[in-house]
Amino acid sequence: MTPPRRGSTQAVYLLPLTDGGAPDVPGSYIYLPPPSDPPYIVRFQIGGSSSICRQGSLWVNIPTKGEEFVRSNYKEYRLTPDFNRMETIDIPITAAGSFSFYTTYSPLPEFSVTAVATPKPTRTPTHHIDVSPRLTLNGSPVPIDSLSIFSVISKFMGESRTDWNKHLQGIGERGYNMVHFTPLTMRGESNSPYSIYDQHQFDKQHFPNGEEDVAEMVRKMEQEYGLLGLTDVVWNHTANNSKWLEEHPEAGYNVETAPWLEAALALDDALLKLSRELSSLGLPTTLRSEADLIRIMDAVKTRCIAGIKLWEYYALNVEKGTDDILRAWKEGKVNFPDNGFGTIGLGGIREIKGWSLKQKADWLIDNALLGGDRLGERHHRRIDPETGAALLSALFGRYDTRTNGTPDERAAHGTMYKLVDEVNLQLYKEFDADSAEIMEQLFNRIKYVRLADHGPKLGEINDANPLIETYFTRLPANETTSKHSPRSLALVNNGWIWAADAMRDNAGPKSRAYLRREVIVWGDCVKLRYGAGPEDNPFLWDFMAKYTRLMAKYFSGFRIDNCHSTPIQLAEYMLDEARKVRPNLAVFAELFTGSEEMDFVFVKRLGISALIREAMQSWSTQEMSRLVHRHAGRPIGSFEIDDITATDVPAAQGATGGTRRELIRRIRQSPVHALFMDCTHDNEVPAQKRDARDTLPNAALVAMCASAIGSVMGYDEIYPKLIELVHETRNYDSPYSSGQPVKVQAGEGGIGGIKKLLNQVHTLMGKDGYDETFIHHDNEYITVHRVHPQSRKGYFLIAHTAYPGYGNGNGGFPPVHLPGSRAKLLGSWSLEVEASEEVKSRVINDKSTLRGLPSRTKDIRGLKLEVRGDETVITVPEKFPPGSIALFETWIPSAEHSEGLDKFVTSGAKDAFSSLDLTDLNFVLYRCEPEERDSSKGSDGVYAIPDYGPLVYAGLQGWWSVLKPVVRGNELGHPICNHLRQGTWALDYCYGRLERMSTQEGYTNLAGPASWLKERFEAIRKIPSFMLPRYFAMTIQTAYNAAFDRGIELMNDNIRSGTTFLKSMAMVSTQVTGYMNNASLWPVKKVPSMSAGLPHFSSDWARCWGRDICISMRGLYLDTGRFADAKEHVLAFASVLKHGMIPNLLSGGKLPRYNSRDSIWFFMQNIQDYTKLAPNGLEILQESVKRRFLPYDDTWFAHDDARAYSKSSTIEDVIQETLQRHAAGMSFREYNAGPNLDSQMKWEGFQIDIHTDWETGIIFGGNQHNCGTWMDKMGESEKAGSKGVPGTPRDGAAVEITGMLYSTLIWVDGLQKQGKFKYDGVTVDEKTISYADWAAKIKANFERCYYVPLEPSEDKDYDVNSKIVNRRGIYKDLYRSGKEYEDYQLRPNFPIAMVVAPDLFDPDKALYALSMADKILRGPYGMATLDPSDLNYRPYYNNAEDSTDFHTSKGRNYHQGPEWLWPTGFFLRALLLFDLKRRSTAEERVESYQQVTRRLAGCVQWIKDSPWAGLTELTNKNGELCRDSSPTQSWSASCLIDVYQDAREYEDGR
Repeated sequence: MTPPRRGSTQAVYLLPLTDGGAPDVPGSYIYLPPPSDPPYIVRFQIGGSSSICRQGSLWVNIPTKGEEFVRSNYKEYRLTPDFNRMETIDIPITAAGSFSFYTTYSPLPEFSVTAVATPKPTRTPTHHIDVSPRLTLNGSPVPIDSLSIFSVISKFMGESRTDWNKHLQGIGERGYNMVHFTPLTMRGESNSPYSIYDQHQFDKQHFPNGEEDVAEMVRKMEQEYGLLGLTDVVWNHTANNSKWLEEHPEAGYNVETAPWLEAALALDDALLKLSRELSSLGLPTTLRSEADLIRIMDAVKTRCIAGIKLWEYYALNVEKGTDDILRAWKEGKVNFPDNGFGTIGLGGIREIKGWSLKQKADWLIDNALLGGDRLGERHHRRIDPETGAALLSALFGRYDTRTNGTPDERAAHGTMYKLVDEVNLQLYKEFDADSAEIMEQLFNRIKYVRLADHGPKLGEINDANPLIETYFTRLPANETTSKHSPRSLALVNNGWIWAADAMRDNAGPKSRAYLRREVIVWGDCVKLRYGAGPEDNPFLWDFMAKYTRLMAKYFSGFRIDNCHSTPIQLAEYMLDEARKVRPNLAVFAELFTGSEEMDFVFVKRLGISALIREAMQSWSTQEMSRLVHRHAGRPIGSFEIDDITATDVPAAQGATGGTRRELIRRIRQSPVHALFMDCTHDNEVPAQKRDARDTLPNAALVAMCASAIGSVMGYDEIYPKLIELVHETRNYDSPYSSGQPVKVQAGEGGIGGIKKLLNQVHTLMGKDGYDETFIHHDNEYITVHRVHPQSRKGYFLIAHTAYPGYGNGNGGFPPVHLPGSRAKLLGSWSLEVEASEEVKSRVINDKSTLRGLPSRTKDIRGLKLEVRGDETVITVPEKFPPGSIALFETWIPSAEHSEGLDKFVTSGAKDAFSSLDLTDLNFVLYRCEPEERDSSKGSDGVYAIPDYGPLVYAGLQGWWSVLKPVVRGNELGHPICNHLRQGTWALDYCYGRLERMSTQEGYTNLAGPASWLKERFEAIRKIPSFMLPRYFAMTIQTAYNAAFDRGIELMNDNIRSGTTFLKSMAMVSTQVTGYMNNASLWPVKKVPSMSAGLPHFSSDWARCWGRDICISMRGLYLDTGRFADAKEHVLAFASVLKHGMIPNLLSGGKLPRYNSRDSIWFFMQNIQDYTKLAPNGLEILQESVKRRFLPYDDTWFAHDDARAYSKSSTIEDVIQETLQRHAAGMSFREYNAGPNLDSQMKWEGFQIDIHTDWETGIIFGGNQHNCGTWMDKMGESEKAGSKGVPGTPRDGAAVEITGMLYSTLIWVDGLQKQGKFKYDGVTVDEKTISYADWAAKIKANFERCYYVPLEPSEDKDYDVNSKIVNRRGIYKDLYRSGKEYEDYQLRPNFPIAMVVAPDLFDPDKALYALSMADKILRGPYGMATLDPSDLNYRPYYNNAEDSTDFHTSKGRNYHQGPEWLWPTGFFLRALLLFDLKRRSTAEERVESYQQVTRRLAGCVQWIKDSPWAGLTELTNKNGELCRDSSPTQSWSASCLIDVYQDAREYEDGR
């Protein structure tokens, strides 16, 4: 048969959403690679019954191919609820940028048995997906992290195009691939590049032909010099002399557009006036001491703050306010606030009159103060007259001249005057605080600019340099400005504030920064006022959008200037405009929010490619090492965290047959990407801040980082100081701008020749994905080794830094050992700089050009490379002074596999594991300690990792449970990693156990996986030890995924297409089912058997528990399609039927113990389920099974007695025998009763009595000395007096047994009537009772016997002792037990009866009882085994407790409060069943499923987190960990699988 043709590979990025619609990815920041051709897919994955699927929609604004992106254009994807499936929505990524999504849905109401108000539809927060731009240069892709960016201050590039071209050619020659230009547009009067005069005009000096010249420059850069273009965009401000401001003063903040700034303007005017009048006032105009400054500050206080009556902007006009209130009072215009007078309401007039003056004033502030939220014009604040009149009315009564009792108007006026004045006292405190801040800010600023040694020392105070910088630009008076109100012509200047909130508008109404003089202002820039959106300032938004599109037309990238002060909604809008012109726009930002969390907000919303970070911020070698580490990528030997899964899916519709391979990647956690600059145009250079020689090592360290990097003109040339941006007029001079090629070699005039190699290496590493790095700091040295994660090729740098005081020696640097590696020296150089003060002065004061200090790079000789065994040792020579570097190329010979080691390790697993069956997979994936000891005949157990402990399983799951969080968190210091680096024992163990077992009968299929593992481990054991954790994890993960996927493949479609949670639970069936030498289902035949739980119930007699297996069989076997395993277990337990019961402890049929009254009924339910779920299931009824004991004979004999297995019965006969024996009644003492059978039980407990009450049809059994149901904990403590006293005897008629009996009777009666069951009833006292009659008796009496009515008045209609009732509206746990109060205990057993026999229950009563269990018993994972209000409730289980506490000693409270997981399954099944009965519409049915989903959330998380990959047996109160619980229990998983099976049946049957 020809295999299907495999088509193209489709990359898929998996984006799971939480129940609340948020991205379920580490860190929540989604950063995806550039768009590809064909496009990769983002696959949204949502649980089919997640809350957001309730009338839910996913809204995504990612555009389709060729569609223009509009941020507000969200496409709706309706979410289809499906309890059994994951909802997936595939969105192709065809464009770069910042996209977003959200969901809308109707929230799930709280569960109620009565009608509840439907919550209003809601919308989740907006989440962002950032897609990196796809930059190309001459047809070749240029990843962001491969960029080497070179900054130039455009106005210093020269006078002619020739000058520019020479500089650009020199930049390209040095290996840079992008040039950052400061703004190229027309500059304002200050000549600062960032003070833009006209945003729509390029600088006419350099671009006389405008756009034509810019286009030619960009073309030449790209095609001839290999350079992309990047420019600043300045949105936040414009030049103070921008002509267009005269036409549009509304574009700025003035007292008309921002009236809250009036006080700030008045103060600014006053300060300028004082500055001009200093001399006439006899105050110093040249400050020589703080005393001079203090004299001026006194004048500021009196002539400015007091002189302009600044307090009037805070305070009320007392006279006017009082008169207005009195007038309103007299005219009857009274407005009482909604809350009246607080707690005393509108009454309590006497109490109000007794208030203090301050209490009354506080009431006015809280209820009547208008304008209190901001400042405005003078006396902007006022008391609302009508509300003030309400207080007067309370104090003096209503004003009414028609009565004799007219209130005293004069007294009212006086009172209100005092009250308004008291309000002012509070407002004056506000004024005082601001005044103090104004004085402090002014003092500190004037001191800095006039007196401080580190300040500019501006000298004389005059018109050119006033006392303090003005905060406002006053537009000139001319014909244009005369059209506007004079109030609109003073515009706020831009500036910045230390540690400001990046999301706050510092000139907005909620800020007083301009009044309090907190702004470090730029007098040449006017701050632009955008408002919330284009509608707030249409001209400005349109004007700046045009500017933005113009820049995007010519430049590949933007640097957002002053991003932290730019309104984020504006930047978002402008970038959308830019991307319309250039979809693959790189965006860099100068962002200093002071918070990484806030950085993420800007990065996510704007789609920022990288944030600018500065190496010159470091002050020591140690700090530089930290910065390099931050930007250097992952550590060497990091785990492969992409978690790539390859899946073959049918080819896309329209394709011609075959399959399409999907590579499914999980979205990894991403930091904010960096543009790491060795120096920016804002930084002091090394010659200023460090030692000029550090220019070379600083540059080399930056170049080794796994991020975009950058430099600035003058850095390579060793400029002596930071270039002054505004006032400098000289042009650049560079030896590399000669028009000649730059060679990689040492030479004169800077580091350009070496920088070329560093840039080339950086770009190569960035393009090829060298993203693993090791950084080591040793005194003055930093070493960086950066390698490719697959090829293991790399580059190694030794850098001797040159911070001040290091001297000239080699620093005593020890030899470097590169384990497993080979190295080749690419070059070693030192930098020498003539940096005396005399030389610096000469260069700095050069009148003609900006140039560097005399310098040269020199080759260093004498580095030694020695190969010692499998390592390379590098030794630096004696002469390796500060300012030196050595660069090497490295590789690992043992990693040079012919296919590529990564590819080899991760390939072939699917085929290697394809022949395994589920029993094989039990050995491959699992096997706890007792199981592994059993299969190895005692020689081997699970693997123990030093300093960590033993694994939970010997198989792959054991390893992956440890490795999974280690891989996801890249925890290379974990003990498992240390152990792997120390030796290859783990490798030998993993394949060795499979290899040995593959020679054993029944396990020959293991040879394939053993061989696959051995081949991979042989390949990776040769690599350096530091790489072993990575490749071991990669191998284990690949094998684990292949094995797990094979297990799911062998199950039915419900599992294969189900949720991740369902698949995980289904694999528990493989986890607990396997061969054991010391435990089988049969005495002499070895077959796989089910363990009740691991590791507690894994071996020998403790493995196969009848009750546990029968509760677990439906979920683990029948629901998953493991029908052969189910049948084997059914036949095995049928074979040991005795006393009409199956044993609770099977013991392989050798020593079965018959003390469990409920197991047989779970077994009957199993057979019923098998007939309904298995193909041709009814055929099992005719299967013949040999009997361990004789039918209808209670005689005990050994398993090797001749009578054993001498008789046969069909399953049909076994069912009949079960029903007949129970109908007739039984009374027997357990075989071998006594301490040898059970050392804890009293003699009476071994007596088993069972009888049927033929009045009701209900079966009764047990006594107070035994515990014959699943709640079977026997007291064991002699100290506490509880030995032999069951914790939960549950004698009488347990509700679940009654339910399962009825279920069985109805089932066999139905079969008999169809002619598929030959028996029609039982014989009692020589009378035949049909199954229909028996069932009818139970149904007729069930509610009367078990229901506890809500209303006591109804007790007479039920068998209820009203005095004992604790809870009402519930179903009893027992009927007629030995202690009557135990009947009425609320326990989680009644839902079992509801599931198997729903027609016994009144639907409304059932739902109410379930709601009670939901509120009272349900915990985060399990169901409390006893009502917390019960006096016996003890929710903490500790089997080791040996106290005198009768209730808890030796764990007697096992079922008296601890929360068990398996009853949760039956509870949810019952809840779903009865809740669906009342649902009539599709939407209502969805609610039922979502209620169940909400209650599964804890278990979903548990199985994700559990190293056992299962669900625990029980927890303590509220889900607290119970350390005595079996960590993975068969029935815990099985019963929840049943919930999904039920859901599927309900929906399939509709």
